[in-house]
Amino acid sequence: MSHQHLSPLREPLVTEPRTLGQLTEEICAPMERAPTWKWWVAFGIAVSVLGTGAGIVGYQVATGIGVWGLNKTIGWAFDITNFVFWVGIGHAGTLISAILFLFRQKWRTSINRAAEAMTLFAVMCAALFPVIHMGRPWLAFWVLPYPNDRGSLWVNFRSPLLWDVFAISTYFTVSAVFWYVGLIPDLATVRDRAKAGLRKAVFKVMSLGWTGSHRTWSRYETVYLLLAGLATPLVLSVHTIVSMDFATSVIPGWHTTIFPPYFVAGAVFSGFAMVLTLMIITRVVLGYEHLITLRHLENMTKIIIVTGGLVSLAYATEFFIAWYSGNPYERFAFMNRAFGPYAWAYWIMVTCNVVSPHLFWFKKIRTSPAAIFVLSLVINVGMWFERFVIIVTSLHRDFLPSSWAMYTPTMVEVGTFIGTFGLFFTLFLLFVRVLPIISIGEVKSVLGFARDGHEAQPHPPAKPAAEAPHPVAHRPVAPGPLAIATRKDVPV
Repeated sequence: MSHQHLSPLREPLVTEPRTLGQLTEEICAPMERAPTWKWWVAFGIAVSVLGTGAGIVGYQVATGIGVWGLNKTIGWAFDITNFVFWVGIGHAGTLISAILFLFRQKWRTSINRAAEAMTLFAVMCAALFPVIHMGRPWLAFWVLPYPNDRGSLWVNFRSPLLWDVFAISTYFTVSAVFWYVGLIPDLATVRDRAKAGLRKAVFKVMSLGWTGSHRTWSRYETVYLLLAGLATPLVLSVHTIVSMDFATSVIPGWHTTIFPPYFVAGAVFSGFAMVLTLMIITRVVLGYEHLITLRHLENMTKIIIVTGGLVSLAYATEFFIAWYSGNPYERFAFMNRAFGPYAWAYWIMVTCNVVSPHLFWFKKIRTSPAAIFVLSLVINVGMWFERFVIIVTSLHRDFLPSSWAMYTPTMVEVGTFIGTFGLFFTLFLLFVRVLPIISIGEVKSVLGFARDGHEAQPHPPAKPAAEAPHPVAHRPVAPGPLAIATRKDVPV
């Protein structure tokens, strides 16, 4: 292998020298080889959990949501907690793909594809809970405003719950289109590598006739940029609208204008934690340490430091406003959170979301995959408890002491929540097997980043003297933006 001439100021985004063809081989390998026993074990566990969850959902639909632990005081609890949790998990994918793309952050190229897929799978998990909570999920289409023969029965456009329907469905649709458009060049690469048969026919249809010509790339980059611009406001609007489910009420602890930015910061915070959890496992299992590098992990931990600080500020602001407002009901709501019957949940939330992210200030921890993995799990636990604290502690003691109550989730609720993790990981494992988990074209565009043009790739075998190029054309050109291996580019 030749000596590398690296930039003294920047670190390469691909730490091992690779040719374009080698990158294609490495990224396509999980799709083209037989699944390992580890994949089968993980897939079997995920499907088993999914099947158990599906059985539990079927039971509660047939029996009614009376099998939940809800009561006349606490009408929202585990279901809405899990809904907000999964919507938050889905935020990081579009942020990485859209906002970081608009800011020209090249380090996003190795993680954006998996993060986008994670977004879609998390939104699917989130959508299950409101549908189940309806009690009659077969009538879920009633929330759609379409001409009907039900007389005066019509959706209430002033309800934040209806806003959720439009926000989540729009977010899912745009995210799915954005994800699929980004896949098209890589689908063409897989199409060209596939042998004749069903697999080749499927990828031929999915790649939409991609040729890799300059005009095709030009149209593609224009559409991708427009979709990134369209998806960016959705990242901010979706959790803003979810927060209005609470902020537009008059319940102490909910009726506050800080909720929209507070929820958005928390969503990005938890979303990046989940991306770190998945990427650390992926880079080890698939041997992608040179593609998903410590620099990628470190950059994501820095975003967690920032968003964790915003979440901590929101916690402090809530308590300050409760005191400064002079409203006795608001003061009681927050004192009850910190020192009431659910104080244990509140302090778990504070420990996980306020204290643990500060460990990332130490570079030794920011660059330790094992430490990052543990802290990412801790943060996601804390963010789940945040939603639980906001919802349950604000409801269980309202204005009338005679109606105060406690809430304990039933095994049906816990099983439903665990079942959504089975759905999430089943879809993610299938994604790893069926589609390129890393964007081939975008990683090739940063292959020469921080490397001298002569050393961006290993030297190919020397050509015979008769075929030697002209001396003027000796210096190879580093791969351009979104370069990709296709039949009109380089052999794959």
